[in-house]
Parts: sequence; C-alpha cells; structure tokens
Amino acid sequence: MLQKIDVGVQTLDAYRDLVDGALLDEVHRLAERLRGARLLHVNATPYGGGVSELLRSLLPVLRAAGIDAEWKVIYGEETFFKVTKDFHNALQGASLKLTEDARGIYLSYNQRNAEDLGDGYDFVVAHDPQTAAMRSLSKNVRAKWIWRCHIDTSEPNPEVWNFLLPYVAAHDATVFTMREFVPPGLEGIKLYTIHPAIDPLSPKNMSLPPHVARSVLGWIGVDLNKPLILQVSRFDPWKDPLGVIEVYRAVRKEIPEVQLALVGSMALDDPEGWEIYRDIEAEAREDLQLFVFTNLVGVGNIEINAFQQLANVVIQKSIREGFGLVVSETLWKRTPVVAGRAGGIPLQLEEGVSGYLVSSTEECAARTLELLVNRELAAHMGTAGREHVGRNFLLPRLLRDELKMLADLA
Repeated sequence: MLQKIDVGVQTLDAYRDLVDGALLDEVHRLAERLRGARLLHVNATPYGGGVSELLRSLLPVLRAAGIDAEWKVIYGEETFFKVTKDFHNALQGASLKLTEDARGIYLSYNQRNAEDLGDGYDFVVAHDPQTAAMRSLSKNVRAKWIWRCHIDTSEPNPEVWNFLLPYVAAHDATVFTMREFVPPGLEGIKLYTIHPAIDPLSPKNMSLPPHVARSVLGWIGVDLNKPLILQVSRFDPWKDPLGVIEVYRAVRKEIPEVQLALVGSMALDDPEGWEIYRDIEAEAREDLQLFVFTNLVGVGNIEINAFQQLANVVIQKSIREGFGLVVSETLWKRTPVVAGRAGGIPLQLEEGVSGYLVSSTEECAARTLELLVNRELAAHMGTAGREHVGRNFLLPRLLRDELKMLADLA
C-alpha cells in the first residue's frame, strides 16, 4: 500500500524576515484562489533525496496556505527500484537495453500503486520516472495530473524515453527544472519550468550557533583545527564521489593535514547507492583523514547543517545534475562551493562570485586549493552566495511558482 507521510504546518509569516514581503503577499493572493483544493504529491521515498526534502518543506506551507495537501510514497520492492534506477540513469544519458522483463516489472508496480491511490483529489503531482505510468493506470480521472521531472533529461536514452513517453504525455502538464531538460515528444502538453528551493527554517538550514555546530562535528570525530573539504550527496556515480577523493588526495600533497568528509544518504529507491558506498569505504579504509558518514549511522539534518557551516570548501562534483539543492544549502551558510558545470548548478552558483564551476578533476583540485589557501576570498564568496540564494532559491518563491501552476491548471 501507498505510505502516507505525516508533516506539520508552517506559517508563511515565519519567512517574513527572510524574503521580500511582496512575495509573501503574492503567495497569499494565489492561495486564496485555491483554498480548499485537494492536492496529492506522490514519490518513491520518504527520505534520502532532494525530492523528499522538497516535499517535507513544501507540504507544511501549502497546508498553511489553505491547500488540503497530502504526500504519499509508492510501494516497491528491490526488483522495481533496480529497474527504476536503471531508468533514472538512462534518462540522464546512460546506455541501457530495455528488456520485456523490465517493462513488465515497471508497469505491474505502477498498476498496483495506481489502484491504491484513492480518489477525490483536484491535483496529483507524480514525481520522476518511478511514478510516470500511474496516470494512465489510475481511475482518478477527475484530477489534474502533473508529472514533475527532477533529473537532467536533455539527452535521454531513446529506447527508455520512447517507452515512458506515452505515459508522460497522458498527464495534463509536465514540470522540469530547466527548459533545456525537456526531451522530445512533449509538444502540445502544458509545460512549466520551476526551479527547486531550500527551506531556510528546516533543521538542515536553520541558523545553528557556531559553538553548537562545532560540538556536533567534534562528537562524530572531525578535527576542526584542520582544514575540511566536504561533499554532501547521494552515493551516486553522477555525483562522482571517487573523483572527489582524487581531488582530496591532490590537495593533500600541498596541505597534508586537510580532511575530507563524504556525507551521503541511503534512500529506499536507490539500490545502486550501496555499491558506490562499498567502493568509497574501500578507498577510505586506511585513511584516517577521510570520513564517510550516512543517515544510517546517525548523521542527519543537524549534522549536515554543521558540516556545511564549518567546512572550508564544499565540493559538488556532479557530472550530470538535475538541480543539486546542496549548492544552495551550502551557500546559504556562507560557505564557498566548487562544483561541476552541470544541470541546475550554474543557476545557483555565480562563477567567480560565490564559488567556481569546474569541468575536470584537476581544475576542481586547483580551485579547492585556492579557496583553502585564500580564506579572505573564500569568506567573500560565501557572503555573495548567501545573498544570491536569498534572492532566488528560498521556499516562498518555490511555493509561489507551484501555486501559479495550480491556479493556471484550475
């Protein structure tokens, strides 16, 4: 059965000191037009990824705005999530031979989840490839269905995309993070472009006193008297964690005391993450300055908050990226970022202003070393990054964009 995820209510006025008041006034006006509407978000995991973090922040403010919003997580076993992770990678350009067995597994689980969905909703937002066929298999025909794609589908594997296309095209609208991500075949379907955003009041992003942050990291064994490089991401080949280790070892030749922390989250819908985790663990086994932490050993939102606040440089060495919320999370804490020139990252990181965009391991190591050595430059970039994120990538702006889309569809 689908799992209903409990969330609270967060008043919009709680953000009034963080964003322009005119933005909140606009949100209130839009919400009034939709008051009482029933909205369902459906995705594949309640934790461990950017989508679940977005929903955990978005649902409370939707409710506060008068929308009857729910969040449900689909049912799936390992065979299904293995198929959908292959689809995820293929939609980002990886090669894959689509088998009849994979098609059958995918559609059978979508059928089961569609039958358990329930009725009476005005809007259903289905997230990413795991849920794409539910609209075609659901009896809930009264609702407006929206397919929300969070990954870079600019160059999808043709075989996988052609299989999914009829199911995606059955929706009333699609949402992509960037216009450049829209794959072929969706002409004539309503299309929206909505950038994700971070919640500055969530445990991961709330203001954390420096002494508390230092205590949190000291408690898990990080020496804050030594420089610290950090990457926070799923353990995913597209995030290139092994490349980050190469960067760290190159930097260590110049700064022997430097430390690296790789902080990852293990998600229900990502069996591939365990394989990457084992590879990272093998690399870290004999290196006392290389830390590997996950949500399964008690490193959660507060610890990540402390890491992002106290790291000297944060790397996001993505090869492909839908958006990369960790970039905005880090910049919000005034920490500079060195990141791959991929997907939605350049939207968040102003090149040479709040950090650096890089295209190779060597360039990443050079820029990281530069920021470790030049602390004044790093501090200046961190301040600029917070200002940019504050103007463009905080939750009330995302809420406005979501409400505008729903009002348009209504």
